[in-house]
Amino acid sequence: MNMNQLINMGLRMLMRKGMSKGMALMANKGKRPEDMTSEERAQAKNAQQTAQKAQRGLNAARRFMR
Repeated sequence: MNMNQLINMGLRMLMRKGMSKGMALMANKGKRPEDMTSEERAQAKNAQQTAQKAQRGLNAARRFMR
């Protein structure tokens, strides 16, 4: 592997982590799970599942567009 490939791999890993954290933060509306009521936790879990489905859909669409 050359240096450019290593840099791209590292950046992709960081972006993937950042996207996951951002999706979780948006689903939780900035609150920690300990501070949420049980209804809010259930709603946040549902929102995270919806975000994951959207990400899978985007990945599938990207694959078909190649």
